[in-house]
Amino acid sequence: MIVRKLRLDKGLSQEQLAEMSGISTRTLQRIERGANASPETLKCIAAVLETDFSDLRKEQDMPIEQSAPILPDLATEEREAMEYVRDIKSFYMHAATYGAVMVLLLIINLATSPGYFWAIWPMLGWGIGVAAHGLSVFEVVDLFGRDWEKRQIEKRMRR
Repeated sequence: MIVRKLRLDKGLSQEQLAEMSGISTRTLQRIERGANASPETLKCIAAVLETDFSDLRKEQDMPIEQSAPILPDLATEEREAMEYVRDIKSFYMHAATYGAVMVLLLIINLATSPGYFWAIWPMLGWGIGVAAHGLSVFEVVDLFGRDWEKRQIEKRMRR
């Protein structure tokens, strides 16, 4: 996770850092998500990011929770901003996938049975899901926000 922070601080894309480090972009993505890397790989990344190898190595030795990734050395606001950007990216990927699949279904519908517009049903069903995802990400409707989480934690702690 610290690799991601340092990369962003330097203004580098994953592709740029991977190329400069001599590793694949996929390897860098795995490292940024918390996968272990060889010492040689970490040394290459540390050299490009102009940081101490031992700092990157310490992060590799840290236990990582599966339910909530640890973002060391980040301010609360910075961690929340990174999580928010991830959520937005996830929504845009969801919307793009929805759009591509719906275009494909529309083409199939028009090619196989132009007299009956059956593609409307998956459009409506999945569209509701995409809309709910967007409303949640952009906090228009916050059904399961921080207050809800706090209440649920308190409820579980009382048991």
